Amino acid sequence: MMSSVEVRPVRSFFDRRRFLRFPWELYRDDKNWIPPLLINQKELLNYIRHPFFLQAEIQTFLAWRDGRVVGRIAAIVNRGHLERYKDECGFFGFFESIDDQEVANALFETARAWLVERGMKRIRGPANPSMNYECGLLIDGFDSPATFMMTYNPPYYARLIEGAGYRKGHDMYAYIGYRDQLPAIEEKLGPLAEQAARRCEVTVRPMDIKNFTADVELFLRLYNDSLVVNWGFVPLTDAEMKSLAFSLKLLLVPELTIVAESEGKGVGAIVGLPDFNPTIKKINGRILPFGWWTLLQGKKHVHRIRVLSINVAPEFQRWGLGLVLMRGLVPKAQEVNVQEAEFSWVSEDNDLARMGLEKGGSKIYKTYRMYEWGPPSPPVAN
Repeated sequence: MMSSVEVRPVRSFFDRRRFLRFPWELYRDDKNWIPPLLINQKELLNYIRHPFFLQAEIQTFLAWRDGRVVGRIAAIVNRGHLERYKDECGFFGFFESIDDQEVANALFETARAWLVERGMKRIRGPANPSMNYECGLLIDGFDSPATFMMTYNPPYYARLIEGAGYRKGHDMYAYIGYRDQLPAIEEKLGPLAEQAARRCEVTVRPMDIKNFTADVELFLRLYNDSLVVNWGFVPLTDAEMKSLAFSLKLLLVPELTIVAESEGKGVGAIVGLPDFNPTIKKINGRILPFGWWTLLQGKKHVHRIRVLSINVAPEFQRWGLGLVLMRGLVPKAQEVNVQEAEFSWVSEDNDLARMGLEKGGSKIYKTYRMYEWGPPSPPVAN
């Protein structure tokens, strides 16, 4: 008879290391798994101080059976979310488990008890640690690796999570587009983009290397302003924006970040982030001592990008400015020999973005799901 599962909170340095290293054991035979950057994981778990946790609390747990780790989970209270939605909703994240419902149930029950003690009546996830970082469970599209900063998991996770009492909360999609589609896209959508540019009275330019920091900060401000209507969105704090700006300065390719201006003011931006995952796989998630150099060298050989976000100031939304930004990105992507572009993630209820992508020939190739437990959450911020 199989022995019972014990779930214990992570307290010690050795437990933290076990929590971090468990995926390497779990995915060792999965060719599509990409190891996370360990230093990034430490920050997102608050094992190294991260500004998100100035207004959030996290507790990580390990599941044990017969003296070995068989699963992990994090319980998260995001006060920014609570202030915005007032829905008494906590979060789970960083879930990993062997294919065993007893293990999954023990993990989710422990995380739920921790959150209920802190006044939470609903739970949503996975959020690692929030929807501004990595989120969503992959439920479709297991035949290829994830793109940079996107999640990956075995197909059986959906069964385990639903078996623990969770239901669908919201779906997000990743679209894929290919270089050989570009001539047809230009023929179909080019005139519409020109009309939109004239209507909005905007010009587009690549990121200004001389004012790199200012342009990164502009992108993040537009991100906060433009996504307020998105499902579950919580704006980045000033401290988070400062931290992300530092990271993006290292990772962005200036030519693949396009800014739209009206009367000298930035009103839109699009970021094509290189897919660093093949390089991360080579360095096995470790940036020290020489992994950073290898990672940054990957910026010189960009064959696949993730279009991280198309951000448009509220007063210019629904005027076609997103189409103008996409058209501005295309020639720059061609110059550096980009062959594929992933657009992720796109909310299932974002009809405008989905229609534009599908008109351009892009197709959904991965689906990510946010799950919920407890009474339904209010649909919008209070």
